[in-house]
Amino acid sequence: MRTIDKIRLAFERYGFDVSYRLANKLGVPARNVRLFFIYLSFPTLGLSFLLYILLAFALRIKDFFIKKRPSVFDL
Repeated sequence: MRTIDKIRLAFERYGFDVSYRLANKLGVPARNVRLFFIYLSFPTLGLSFLLYILLAFALRIKDFFIKKRPSVFDL
């Protein structure tokens, strides 16, 4: 068996076990827990991108209003 297949098999075995055990503890199907994590990943990725865009915009506005004046030592 190739190394990639062994790694994939280990991730499938232990990764799905986490959602299965969490689902048993909560009393819901494991399918719903997996879907929840998939759906949760979309807004978290979008939120980080939105935060990056807002910070870039704020820095651009700050540079527009606050001009950097030359130092006395630059003359």
